[in-house]
Amino acid sequence: MTKSDHTVLIKGWCRELGFDHCGIARAMPLDEDARRLERWLSKGMQGTMSYMENHFDMRIDPRKLVPGAKSVITVLMNYFPAEKQAPGAPLIAKYAYGNDYHEVIRPRLQRLMESIRSGIGAVSGRGFVDSAPVLERSWAVRSGLGWIGRNGNLLNRKAGSFFFIATLIVDLELDYDDPFAGDYCGTCRKCIDACPTDAILEDKVVDGSRCISYFTIELKELLIPDSQKGRFGDWLFGCDICQDVCPWNRFSTPTTDEDLEPIPAVLNLSTAEWEDLSEEAFKELFRRSALKRAKYSGIRRNLAFLTPKIISSPGSQ
Repeated sequence: MTKSDHTVLIKGWCRELGFDHCGIARAMPLDEDARRLERWLSKGMQGTMSYMENHFDMRIDPRKLVPGAKSVITVLMNYFPAEKQAPGAPLIAKYAYGNDYHEVIRPRLQRLMESIRSGIGAVSGRGFVDSAPVLERSWAVRSGLGWIGRNGNLLNRKAGSFFFIATLIVDLELDYDDPFAGDYCGTCRKCIDACPTDAILEDKVVDGSRCISYFTIELKELLIPDSQKGRFGDWLFGCDICQDVCPWNRFSTPTTDEDLEPIPAVLNLSTAEWEDLSEEAFKELFRRSALKRAKYSGIRRNLAFLTPKIISSPGSQ
């Protein structure tokens, strides 16, 4: 078989595994992205996310993650939900409505790798789902899947931005898609204007240390800074504001993937029910959810920040 045959096979297997889009780029250093990342880190926009500073050389060169790498296969999985949360419920980012995407996507990448080995031959590779130093969005652009919007998200003209991004790096040469060359944000500033914490800056720079998602998920301190009081609205875990206002997301369509079916508690728990939730109940209800990342203590802290008169914050007694 030729590399074109291999490419067709791989893209077909991706569709069979439930991935909505697949693009392939040549494995090579990301020099421009490296300079951009260096500037971002030098300004401290990673906040307490010190892991962003680790393995810099691997982040910018996939050949250092996978020796002999020739191709970066990027896949997108739509997670836009068909259902909405109950009115008045503390808000959860849409990506966390269903099962933890790491646990959904990782086994599919493993099956993709197995298909490649059984259908093509002795191929080495590794799959990555937001758990290693890989610049997924940069590879998605290089694979022709979209452009980076002002809010830092990958935007696809036909489907918006509610996608998980994953990569499979292999030592197999394939046909490569043309990089996405356009930028269709135009003069739109809806995401910049809508961000309540002013995290979205000019020139497609997002200050991670100001983002609601950072404060409600990544920040591990006992208290959220008082300077953020009144800015979070009802966001308990993550934030979708910059995606919800993006005009391109009018093209978003609900996912039909059963593994991403919303967990009933995410949709229906009221503020009072969240406040009464025990740690044991939390662990049981969200044992397969991305909410585990914030842990029970983090959710209690976030609730205390949103409703300070009702809940005492962790460590305040």
